[in-house]
Amino acid sequence: MKELAIGDWVVFLIYFVIVAAYGLWVYNRKKVVGVSSSKDYFLAEGSLTWWAIGASLIASNISAEQFVAMSGNGFTMGLAISTYEWMAALTLVIVAVFFIPVYLKNKIFTMPQFLHQRYNSTVAMIMAVFWLLLYVIVNLTSILYLGAIAIHGISGINFGVCIGLLAVVSIIITLGGMKVIGFTDVIQVFFLILGGLVTTYIAVNQVAEHYGQSGLMSGLKLMHDNYNDHFHMILDRDNKSYGDLPGLTVLLGGMWIVNLNYWGCNQYITQRALGADLKTARGGILFAAFLKLLMPVIVVLPGIAAYVLFKEQVFDPQSAASVGENADNAYPVLLNLLPSGIKGLAFAALTAAVVASLAGKANSIATIFTLDIYKKKINPEASEKNLVTVGKATVVIAMALGVIISPFLGIDKKGGFQFIQEYTGFVSPGIFAMFFLGFFWKKASSNAALFATIGGFGISVFFKFLPKFADLSGLYNIGFAYKNAQSGLWEIPFLDRMGITFVLCMIAMIVISLIDASRGKKTNGLEVDSSMFKTTGGFAAGALIIIGILVALYTVFY
Repeated sequence: MKELAIGDWVVFLIYFVIVAAYGLWVYNRKKVVGVSSSKDYFLAEGSLTWWAIGASLIASNISAEQFVAMSGNGFTMGLAISTYEWMAALTLVIVAVFFIPVYLKNKIFTMPQFLHQRYNSTVAMIMAVFWLLLYVIVNLTSILYLGAIAIHGISGINFGVCIGLLAVVSIIITLGGMKVIGFTDVIQVFFLILGGLVTTYIAVNQVAEHYGQSGLMSGLKLMHDNYNDHFHMILDRDNKSYGDLPGLTVLLGGMWIVNLNYWGCNQYITQRALGADLKTARGGILFAAFLKLLMPVIVVLPGIAAYVLFKEQVFDPQSAASVGENADNAYPVLLNLLPSGIKGLAFAALTAAVVASLAGKANSIATIFTLDIYKKKINPEASEKNLVTVGKATVVIAMALGVIISPFLGIDKKGGFQFIQEYTGFVSPGIFAMFFLGFFWKKASSNAALFATIGGFGISVFFKFLPKFADLSGLYNIGFAYKNAQSGLWEIPFLDRMGITFVLCMIAMIVISLIDASRGKKTNGLEVDSSMFKTTGGFAAGALIIIGILVALYTVFY
């Protein structure tokens, strides 16, 4: 295992000083103008610009699960894993046009608040508790664990020290509030993209040099020509990764549930835009969509390059064994091939991604607990100062829990990206059904929402374990089953299960809501009108450019 040279530490120190100094300046400037309300701490109300919102969205989203786990998927399945990033770009456009106007028009600042306002306090409280558990036990822990794995693999620093330092630095940034997070994320994204692009260039160039050539384009062509199986977006049913990305489902099925739920119904993400006006929020989200198109270049291509170098036996025996045992080690191993200074930049980019994501997640945890549980159930008369204090305490407690429990969840055995998708995917279909009908159908009732919350989870579990009790091989011919190489069972692909569960939740919610309506039960419809969804010419042009790029990408790499 290699360690960072002095030059690497100098580059990393420059990054750390810049972020810390800028964050301190933003925090002190906020104190000078006398803004200390809870909305400013949790939402940075009215103070984030479009570019800060867009950068913060990406910085909060791109973390260890992308740099480490998605690169690992690039190593095993190739470019196809990019669908999570590229489909997210189109999803962000949809969220900006249809979701954000509803939130802002109805003055909604947290997801539990939406559920309380649209359904009732029971639904809101159940989901508030659920989101806290999900964010702490699944998201926070996986980011901490994967980030520590990567930093340990690159720097040689003890794993426990790595995870502790990540937590401490993230806490310091988070305690400054959403405004500090939002504006420091701009710098984090700069390092993230710069370091990521440099890493990609050097990795691909190393492939070219292995074949006696040089340059980015030569390396990409060699990768494409010699390992063409890693450059298809739509996988055949015989592909060993079909269970993760089942063919056209990534365009027509469950991938929409994953993305629309994540980008449109997720406190962690929408929080960045909820403190702005509609034009600023939409501008920031569109900016994030363009950055999303770039992400596979940074997090997937290095994984494919690592696969080529692995197959061509360029790695030393220790590195090759590490990657062969766990594909999530591909990115850290690749970074150890970088020259001094450049490795420090890549190390700074990875650290920036992890810290920004941890800070954003911790702030969302604090927001939900403080505004939706503490203020509503524990201390309704709490002052603004008290709410901010409770929020800061929540950040520290949540991060401490993440550090303690992350080593015991088996994240390394499942693969980081699959770990996150599996555990969030059990509830995503029901949650999105509840939000979708809550937005656009005034008859959707609270009883229906409760069914989607609890029943949707039950349906997901049923389809997960159904192969143990029934032979599903007959579904293979219509594309709804594959044979799991490990269990030997015919299973329904994960994304297809999500799509089926979503449809069943929608049907059940409509039936339950109509029954409630026939019994005279009233519902709390939101204020929605068609004029809310009109966009500016500039936004429409940007959206069309994104759609055109996506059509081209999926056509070329189909």
